[in-house]
Amino acid sequence: MTTEPTLNKQDQQKPKFVIQSNHSDAVYGIGIIGAWVYFFKHAATTGGRIKAFFKGFFWPAFLVYELFVFLNKE
Repeated sequence: MTTEPTLNKQDQQKPKFVIQSNHSDAVYGIGIIGAWVYFFKHAATTGGRIKAFFKGFFWPAFLVYELFVFLNKE
């Protein structure tokens, strides 16, 4: 008589999923808030505030674009 539990064939074939979390979402969220503070400080009109909202939301795209422009200079 064994004390080990027996597993049926179906239980042995179930894939096991491990969810790993990285903290990039938190960093992106803090970056959005910081970008909004920066852009809203420089916005004087309603149109400027609307632009500031979208610029703050899409700041990584602007950052990468400007980095590529900088790196492409000869």
